[in-house]
Amino acid sequence: MSLAYAILGFLQKEGMTGYDLKNHCFDQTIAHLWPADQAQIYKTLDKLVEHGWITCSVEMQRDRPHRKVYSVTETGKAELLKWLQSHQPLPTIREPLLVQLFFAAKLSNEAIVHLLKQELVAHRKKLADCEHMTLPPLDDTSANRDRMMQQLVLDLVRQKEQTYIDWLCTAIDVVSHLQKA
Repeated sequence: MSLAYAILGFLQKEGMTGYDLKNHCFDQTIAHLWPADQAQIYKTLDKLVEHGWITCSVEMQRDRPHRKVYSVTETGKAELLKWLQSHQPLPTIREPLLVQLFFAAKLSNEAIVHLLKQELVAHRKKLADCEHMTLPPLDDTSANRDRMMQQLVLDLVRQKEQTYIDWLCTAIDVVSHLQKA
């Protein structure tokens, strides 16, 4: 249900189309936290309209398809505020790589290292993507509250990625020096 609340959060600032939500909000700001595809977004928008948390108005256009613009209602704002103040349970993290490593003793050291290096490339790319996001530093007193909250989140994502990268480098080193079975 977090997708619904993310959509409410974006819509509380201004009305948007599903396309805008996907391309300008999810893809450019929180894809590293909560990715969503176009179908998921539109399905959730329909549910939010049914709940009365958002409204949909159609903007007529001449040479293009009509645009459906979604806006948050007072009920939606109240639901978002309630959710923002509620503790969320810790997520169940599924790490396919860790399950693979748990059983990887059956593989050669080279095969394990290859697997770890592939993961390392992926995490370095994710960290690089996060590094390209520009938000004010936490000690910038001119930044608004929204930007400061976003920066706190981005800092944690960067730290988690760097920790994973550090662990992968250690794991590669350890496996590289294991005696062959």
